[in-house]
Amino acid sequence: MPLKIPDQLPAIDLLQQENIFVMNESRAAHQDIRPLKIIILNLMPLKISTETDLLRLLSNSPLQIEIDFMKIKGHTPKNTPSSHMKSFYRNFDELNGRRYDGMIITGAPVEQLEFEEVTYWDEMKQILDWAEQHVTSTLFICWAAQAGLYHHYGIPKYPLKKKMFGVFEHTLSNPKLPIFRGFDDLFFVPHSRHTEVRAEDIEKVDALQIIAISEEAGVTIVKAKSGKQLFITGHSEYSRNTIDTEYKRDKSKNLPIEIPRNYYPENIPENAPLMRWKSTANLLFSNWLNYYVYQETPYNLEEIQ
Repeated sequence: MPLKIPDQLPAIDLLQQENIFVMNESRAAHQDIRPLKIIILNLMPLKISTETDLLRLLSNSPLQIEIDFMKIKGHTPKNTPSSHMKSFYRNFDELNGRRYDGMIITGAPVEQLEFEEVTYWDEMKQILDWAEQHVTSTLFICWAAQAGLYHHYGIPKYPLKKKMFGVFEHTLSNPKLPIFRGFDDLFFVPHSRHTEVRAEDIEKVDALQIIAISEEAGVTIVKAKSGKQLFITGHSEYSRNTIDTEYKRDKSKNLPIEIPRNYYPENIPENAPLMRWKSTANLLFSNWLNYYVYQETPYNLEEIQ
C-alpha cells in the first residue's frame, strides 16, 4: 500500500530495504485520494524502532494512510535525538483541533507506577478523552491498554510476582469477529510487562468484551462493544529481536529477569529467536484498519462523533 509518512523519517529507508512500499509526503501530494489519517502517540523509549515496527504493520493494506506522530508536552525522551522529535513529533495542543480516522497509543515504561504517579497522567487523560470525540477507532497497546481501561472503565491493574515475558499461545472468543478474520484457532503474541488486568473486573463492565486470552499470559485483547476501542495487553508489533534486546539489556544491568518463555529454540539465549507472531500481527493491524477504521469512518472527518 502507499504508506504516506514524513519526508526524511528514518523508518523510510529501513522499510524500503524490506521491500515495503512507502510513499513520502512529496509524492503523495500528487494523488487525488482521501487517505486515512492515523495519529500515533508513541510513548516507548526507543521511538525510531517503535515507529518502524508500527509502520511495517500499517503498510500491509491496500489503503493509503497518512501518519502523524504525537508526543507528550514537556517530556524529553532520553533515547531519541531531540532533532528527530522536533522534526517529526507534535504536541497534543498542536493537534487537538484535528480529527483522525484511527489512533494508536503505545506502551510506556511506567507500568509499575500507579497511574496518578505518572508525570504526564493529566495530559494522558486529556488525550484519552479527546480521542473519544475526535477519532473513529483507537488501538491501545500494553500500558496504554491498561491506562485506557482504567480511565474509561475503572478497570484496575495488578502487579505480577514476576515479569510476563516471552511469546504466548492465545485463543480467540469468536472467530467471526472482523478483527480475527484470517486468524488460526491458536495464535501467538509477545508480552513484556510487570502488571496485568483481570478478567473478573472486565466482565463486570457491560460495554467491554474479552475477545482473546492466554492460559499463561491472561487477558490479551479487550474490545469495546462499540468497536471504537481495542485494548491489547501484549506487543504484536514487536520485531523478531525486540525481546532479545530487552532480555540482554536487563541481564547486562543485573536486573532480575528470566529467560523469555517460548522464544529461544531449546530455551537457549544464544539461539536465534523463533518468530511465531508475524502473520497474526499483520492480520491484526490490517483487520483493524479495514473493519474498524476504513469501514466505519466518515468521508468527512468533521462528522466523527
